[in-house]
Amino acid sequence: MARIPEAELEQLKQQVDLAALVRAKGIELKSHGENLIGHCPFHDDKTPSFVVTPSKNLWHCMGACQAGGSVIDFVMRMERVTFRHAVELIRSGDERALVTAKARLTAPKLPAPVEPGADDVTALNQVIEYYHETLKHSPEALSYLAARGIDNPAAIERFQIGFCNRTLGLRLPEARRADGGEIRGRLTRIGIYHEKTGREHFNGSIVIPVFDLTGKVTEVYGRKINDHLRQGTPMHSYLPGPHRGVWNPEGIRDGKGEVILCEALIDALSFWVNGYKNVTASYGVEGFTADHLAVFKEHGVRRVYIAYDRDEAGDRAAEKLAKRLAAEGLESLRVKFPKTMDANDYIRKMKPADQALLACLKSAAIMEKLPKGIAAKKEETSLSLAAETSQRDAIPADVALVASVPIFRPAAEVAAAPADPKPDQVAQGVDAPSQPSIPAEIRGTDIMISLGDREYRVRGLKKNLSHELMRVNVRVSRGDKYHVDTLDLYQAKARTAFTTAAASEIGTSEE
Repeated sequence: MARIPEAELEQLKQQVDLAALVRAKGIELKSHGENLIGHCPFHDDKTPSFVVTPSKNLWHCMGACQAGGSVIDFVMRMERVTFRHAVELIRSGDERALVTAKARLTAPKLPAPVEPGADDVTALNQVIEYYHETLKHSPEALSYLAARGIDNPAAIERFQIGFCNRTLGLRLPEARRADGGEIRGRLTRIGIYHEKTGREHFNGSIVIPVFDLTGKVTEVYGRKINDHLRQGTPMHSYLPGPHRGVWNPEGIRDGKGEVILCEALIDALSFWVNGYKNVTASYGVEGFTADHLAVFKEHGVRRVYIAYDRDEAGDRAAEKLAKRLAAEGLESLRVKFPKTMDANDYIRKMKPADQALLACLKSAAIMEKLPKGIAAKKEETSLSLAAETSQRDAIPADVALVASVPIFRPAAEVAAAPADPKPDQVAQGVDAPSQPSIPAEIRGTDIMISLGDREYRVRGLKKNLSHELMRVNVRVSRGDKYHVDTLDLYQAKARTAFTTAAASEIGTSEE
């Protein structure tokens, strides 16, 4: 079970008015100096021995039971529930509402997220809604998404991303009751509960559901947020049975014939949060299903950008998939991240991530020629997987210089372009790289660039052997003044620091 952060526990202990909660339970309290005193509800107390200290929000029995503690301890003892259950009662608001003496607790039960008698489809959707709400109040899960670079509120809401922390059972009717047994049995058949252990299948996992266009959940993916687990514990999980459905069918439908296909859902989210909406994912390297192909054909997909992991398994699976897609008349291009990296690794290391992804997409290589007799429609369209802001129309000079990637033309240019592509075009709708507009001189391993009254010397560019690094030594001089430093040009913070220091040293503006 995911650990409740200490900061949240302390906040809960302070937020709930203990004296009001005690009174709401029918225990009369009278002033006794700085404290309040009443009869202890946990033993036969003829002489008042139950003491509440409002200034510390603590209670203690001076009589037979000698118990005491915080509001959480009081709820545990009063309602005879576990620590986790007591915290969930407080989190839910049933206890937190008792911040004034007027509040009254009607029952220690939490609202059940799954309705008795709900069919399989409805029950599964209701569980996903509960996990989604749980995520919003789970700092540990939100921190995990932030660390992966996908803590995007729009994505969380759009795809109903959730978190399973084994609190679902606390909100269901007890198993020995008829409705509680029926609900648990149904959730076991669906795959939410393990049949043998009775535990939640996605415990400790970020949960990403797969919806069809009608809003029905067809598949669920879970990824553990804690990497330090018992040996043999799977980090990834799905509902039992064959994979059904395709993630983000709306993005495929609106992709103008092009789609980015990732190996995993977190990789697909990495594209989506950076503006590339026509993206979906296989269920692992061997997880491209007949459902994927059917949806591609239904929505007129002609070109697939295979963005599988850049490892041996990913490369092998991409080659195999490209042959399968070619046989169906679909063109495949391989998106090549640096070796051993996947899309999520890439967005976490490359800044700005949206432009770095664009560089990879623009340099994607055609994998498999279409068989003779299968005509794939070729239209002069700009890559529709470009993000939704105009800044995606060009790559920053530093990215273009290292990656040597072709430049996609803006949509306005494409509309006016001739029907037949030029021989030197790398791919449809893609122009060959243009020459740099700033003259540069190569002196051995140094690059010399003159701009106005400033001269730049760049060293170490050839040492950068992958696209995720651009660490160089730069000296800028103006007359007899100069500034020199080593920095990674992909890091905005490093560029800003260099600009500020250099402007001060050589006596010019940062611009």
